[in-house]
Amino acid sequence: MAAADELAFHEFEEATNLLAQTPNETTTRSDQLSPKGHVAVAMDSGGSYGAEDEVEESDKTVLLQEEKQQPGFWTFGYYQSFFDVDTSQVLDRIKGSLLPRPGHNFVRHHLRNRPDLYGPFWICATLAFVLAITGNLTLVLAQRRDPSIHYSPQFHKVTVASITIYCYAWLVPLALWGFLRWRKGVRERMGLYTFLETVCVYGYSLFVFIPTVVLWLIPVPWLQWLFGALALALSAAGLVFTLWPVVREDTRWAAGVLLSVVVLLHALLAMGCKFYFFQPLPPEPMASPHQATSQPPATMLPPTLPRSVAA
Repeated sequence: MAAADELAFHEFEEATNLLAQTPNETTTRSDQLSPKGHVAVAMDSGGSYGAEDEVEESDKTVLLQEEKQQPGFWTFGYYQSFFDVDTSQVLDRIKGSLLPRPGHNFVRHHLRNRPDLYGPFWICATLAFVLAITGNLTLVLAQRRDPSIHYSPQFHKVTVASITIYCYAWLVPLALWGFLRWRKGVRERMGLYTFLETVCVYGYSLFVFIPTVVLWLIPVPWLQWLFGALALALSAAGLVFTLWPVVREDTRWAAGVLLSVVVLLHALLAMGCKFYFFQPLPPEPMASPHQATSQPPATMLPPTLPRSVAA
């Protein structure tokens, strides 16, 4: 009798309770039982189990569709993301570069892991054109004060200013990023900014020189140097305060040398622009007194006598 009871059909309590809760649902018997011998209960699309599965699958599909593939660096779409900023973000970063203060990291408080190339590109372009234009205006104003100064339009200054500013804004950050990457291999505790973050920091640090170059049109030498020193101090301070959290884990000697080189290169850029673009041309060469007296004096011929006297 025990063997007959084991072979008899037993109704599972779980399936009975499920059918009692949903009497309108259809059930199907599976010919192939699971390894544990459970009865498979299939519910139509109105059931709660099928709805939960569909919702889960739809969520996965949406997430997969939203996840975009990162384009290659040789494509236009790769660089398009670095120009995706609005006016408020650019103005906030310009304000942060003009008002540096200790403990205020430009990368952490203003970039927030979203560096852009829009601001640095136009800041460098504006600075190059302002340098060339104000350099020519300085010569025009100098000629009005001193007519002996010869002036002719110097269009080559646009090229010189563009090459100088863009090379400085790209090559110096590249060298700095490479040095910090090398030092991180030596000192593992050091932090590291990305190359684009370094370029962004340098680009926004040059904004303070745009109004300074315009103020250099004032023909007062000591005032020009005062404006230049103030702009250099603000710009260099922003770079030092931004780089200090990265280099402070390095040795004191390496950190001091690195920050000194950064400030020195910034000072060389400012002084080079001052001496090259704001120096008046020498006056036209005048005839020397020696050349004026070297010509032989004109000989005076005696007046011709009247014929009556000669006869």
